Amino acid sequence: MHLAPSLSVYTREQLSARQAQRLAEFIAFGPIVFQACRLLLEFGIFGALRDADGGLTVEETAEKTDISVYAAKVLLEAGLSCSVVLVDPATDRFQLSKTGWFLLNDPSTRVNMAFNHHVNYLGFFKLDEALKEGRPAGLSALGDWDTIYEGLSTLPEAARKSWFDFDHFYSDHSFAEALEIVFAFRPKRLLDVGGNTGRWAIQCVRHDPDVQVTIADLPQQIGLMREQTAGEPGADRIDGYAVNLLDPDACLPADKRFDIVWMSQFLDCFSEEQIESILRRTAAILRPESRLCIMETFWDRQRFEPASFCLTMTSLYFTAMANGNSKMYHSDDFIRIVDRAGLAVEAIHDGLGQGHTILVCKLK
Repeated sequence: MHLAPSLSVYTREQLSARQAQRLAEFIAFGPIVFQACRLLLEFGIFGALRDADGGLTVEETAEKTDISVYAAKVLLEAGLSCSVVLVDPATDRFQLSKTGWFLLNDPSTRVNMAFNHHVNYLGFFKLDEALKEGRPAGLSALGDWDTIYEGLSTLPEAARKSWFDFDHFYSDHSFAEALEIVFAFRPKRLLDVGGNTGRWAIQCVRHDPDVQVTIADLPQQIGLMREQTAGEPGADRIDGYAVNLLDPDACLPADKRFDIVWMSQFLDCFSEEQIESILRRTAAILRPESRLCIMETFWDRQRFEPASFCLTMTSLYFTAMANGNSKMYHSDDFIRIVDRAGLAVEAIHDGLGQGHTILVCKLK
């Protein structure tokens, strides 16, 4: 099994017995830990502690954040046990810990917390059903769809915003480097499969004044894409192709000679069997000189362990909420699927943005 050096923590025991017991209890109270820390953030307690020189007492915290002394006390005491705040026993003044600082200031952590609260929290009560039945059993907490992708345009507003913030945060930070890799092939026609709201397509037409981009996605997403790209410079060089690739008979547009087929954070939305089917249909529209560029976050190729942690946890979002059968993949598993579909990985570009990898594939 391929593992990045940062993941050596996964290969041997790291904790003493007492530390392991502490972590076990932390996990047992995990839902309460999450909500307590979320409210320390949302009620402004973390921010007040950050801004206070020398810290705050319980009473001062309550006054500055406009909550009761009781609310401030139970949250701050919980925060002590969660290691997100510290207290000076001589003065009873609370301060922000390093972990609390990250919860307050780290963009990735903020996006992940909002995503887990607004999209995942209620639905994860049915994770057991999802695992046993192979369907996103928790999605009913948000709406009546077979997959979350069908409902993206009509999700409750907080869930919709958190979902798109989560999705865009990870992809957007990779776009600048990805553009250099993709446009090194000097494409004139690019097919963006699973192009969502058109953020990558807009980047492409801004980057190259001649490139033509076609976005292939669900009909609902094509409609959303047209709304989001309307009026943007170069939008006249973006068109849409409505298709549901979960239908094994659905084909990608073969009437255009695409130089590059692009898939970003798309194939992780499918099971291994579905990925192979989609890649076989992609291979059918490639020419020998064309390339398929797949950008994904593989949990085994991350520079830092926290990123791998986030990805393996995100796999369970796919299980409970998204579709019931996909995940964030190990790169070895993914490359085997590419090979079975009649394609060969020509190059691998690691370390883009927030931990993305691009696989450049060609016909065998």
